[in-house]
Amino acid sequence: MKNIITKIETQKKNVDRVNIYINYEYTFSCSAELVYIHKLKVNEEVDVDKLKEIVDGDNFLKCKSTALKIIERSYKTEKQIYDKLIEKEYEEAHVQKAIEFLKSYNFINDEEYVRLYINDKIKSQGRNKIKYDLIKKGISEYIIEDKLGSTDKDIGEAAALNLAEKKYRSLVKSESDKRKLHKKLSEFMLRKGYSWGEVKSVLNNLFKDDDSYE
Repeated sequence: MKNIITKIETQKKNVDRVNIYINYEYTFSCSAELVYIHKLKVNEEVDVDKLKEIVDGDNFLKCKSTALKIIERSYKTEKQIYDKLIEKEYEEAHVQKAIEFLKSYNFINDEEYVRLYINDKIKSQGRNKIKYDLIKKGISEYIIEDKLGSTDKDIGEAAALNLAEKKYRSLVKSESDKRKLHKKLSEFMLRKGYSWGEVKSVLNNLFKDDDSYE
């Protein structure tokens, strides 16, 4: 049976890539450039095995190149890279191979990502929010807990007090009722990811001269 290209279709999410159909069945995807280089046309007979070998090599190179461009813009987690490559419709095998390449050169390192992220966010967010946001980025809880556990608690406590003081100065301009002020501050700090114990400690410190909250 002859193998005939019956359709060459541009991908919706990536106009630089096309889907190739042979004998009316989807067979593989490749770069539009490869179609031009090898002069692939509809109704043309092809050697499928040979073509797949060429396409496989090209697909991996394109996938790796895309991955490198993604990390040029900003540091990413392994899952973020994976999701973006899958979104661009690269095959699972090529995506995994590209990720292994990036990891081998330390271009992606989830542990280092978490360390940098915590050092930045601990100044304005509680540990609960930091953990939640990192989980959404695909980081394992084990790595998060390990890095949070090694973070100086004094830094987080000082940041929480500083954040509460700034919010207090903002709220007190329009709110004079101390109980409402206390409630609004509590809700604000909880939204920032601080635990109730941390919030209580900060507010006790902030309202320590107010007999109402002893």
